[in-house]
Amino acid sequence: MPPTTSAALLTDEEGRSRLEALAGLLVEAPATCVVPLSAPDGPDGATAVVVDAVALSPDMQRWADRVAGAGGTVLRLGGPPGAGDLPAGEWFVTLSEAARPWSARLPGEWAVLGAFSPLSPSGGDDVLATINVGYTDRPVLTRRGVGAGQVVTCALGDEPSLRTPELRSLLRRLLAGRAEPGGLLGVAIVGYGPLGGMGLHHALAAAATDGLQLVAVCDSSPERLQAAAKEHPGVAAYSTPGELGADPDVHVAIVATPPSTHPELAEALIRAGKHVVCEKPLCFTPAQADCLIELAAGHGVALTVHQNRRWDPDFVAARSVVESGRMGELFNMETFVGGFEHPCRAWHSEVSISGGAIYDWGAHYLDWTLLLMGDDPVSVSASGHKRVWRDVTNEDQVRVRLGWADGREAEFVHSDVAAVRRPKLYLQGTRGTLAGHYRSVTFESIEPGIGYRAHPAHHAEAPAELTLVTYTSRLGLTEERVALPPPAEFAFHANLADHLLLGEPLAVTAPSVRRVVAVLDAAKRSLGAGGVAVELPGAGR
Repeated sequence: MPPTTSAALLTDEEGRSRLEALAGLLVEAPATCVVPLSAPDGPDGATAVVVDAVALSPDMQRWADRVAGAGGTVLRLGGPPGAGDLPAGEWFVTLSEAARPWSARLPGEWAVLGAFSPLSPSGGDDVLATINVGYTDRPVLTRRGVGAGQVVTCALGDEPSLRTPELRSLLRRLLAGRAEPGGLLGVAIVGYGPLGGMGLHHALAAAATDGLQLVAVCDSSPERLQAAAKEHPGVAAYSTPGELGADPDVHVAIVATPPSTHPELAEALIRAGKHVVCEKPLCFTPAQADCLIELAAGHGVALTVHQNRRWDPDFVAARSVVESGRMGELFNMETFVGGFEHPCRAWHSEVSISGGAIYDWGAHYLDWTLLLMGDDPVSVSASGHKRVWRDVTNEDQVRVRLGWADGREAEFVHSDVAAVRRPKLYLQGTRGTLAGHYRSVTFESIEPGIGYRAHPAHHAEAPAELTLVTYTSRLGLTEERVALPPPAEFAFHANLADHLLLGEPLAVTAPSVRRVVAVLDAAKRSLGAGGVAVELPGAGR
């Protein structure tokens, strides 16, 4: 698990703010203990320490060495000042062989944006990473054993550098004192599903992710178990969760069944001592979420939700724009998914099973909204229409509105009666607007004996095209196309393996998903009450 105690040695108020911010990128905030310069003999029980290498006094150095000697980890951020300082720019970090125990599932090289002063390691230091400057490798990350602990020095000690995912992962592993363990995590899929559904997705992810291995499948349908056995020879097959829970080779159970079954299955698997991954939505009500979260904590297992669209390239790019401040303060966010066509005729369109249209795509889009807006709204309202598709119980169109205490607002619309699609994303900030428009993808071919064939893909699967328009006084509006990052295939599963094997933080925590469930539940209650706004207890206060 991540370090339980950390400390930042500070020289002044400016240093306090800086190191608190930097330490917060590497350790969980509740675990951060601030030790001022006047008390360098502060908590000797610390297991991980973040210090400012530039401002490190002899007294502070002796205290840090005591922490390391007692088995702790001292992370020194920032190289020595003076000659050799290199300005902010794009540099390429290359890992050395000495970094292997902490570098599982990390690329051997990655780009980082920041400034640094190259290190001058002593004879007892292991060089873990370098940056090549002028055809010369310059050390930027070193490790030295001290007693039962270690001192790690990172020359890349500014915020842009520490926001680089690969560097953050490596430093977190070093802080936690966790090297790559042996063995694999056995994965089981509950609810395999037909036609290459989410069960197949999770099976492919397990095969592609170091540290995970598909060992079992559970489904009440003999036909689906046969399909799983054919696609994944050698896996164990179970027809009940009880049988699966008794298998000692299963460490992680992925619940890929319809939403109405999630709480009961997740509870049974948690009680069996399995780490649980649930498809979205986790459940229908905050009370259900609270019970599962408390149960998982009591049994010492992980509980997370497959919010895989947090890694969609268009959302990742939009989030980067918002967090960079380029569009100012985000005060309005609108999202949309849909078109004008018959809804799917499976359980997704049955309210009693799926929870309704709000819970389907809303579990993703409202998750995006909460992530970008930051804090929780104070009120939620919803309206719906049932006018065209009478053979399914989902509403033809739902609209969810969120309001914050300071006047910020957001809206999500899911429609199966929208002949002209609205933008997928429409974000308004105090300096500009970001819009993401759907684009159609059609696979075309000429087949012998048939001729022209066209197979359109679902519009929501292709990343949206993002346009950012900002306003500058005297110059007016400037328009730019926002570049998208490459797809991060199975990033959720990679993070899951890193968490369970190396103690890295979960990217999708159960409390963060509980926020989404609370909004979904409030929207459903508002919809049932004719659109009356529902207040979220304690939110925004």
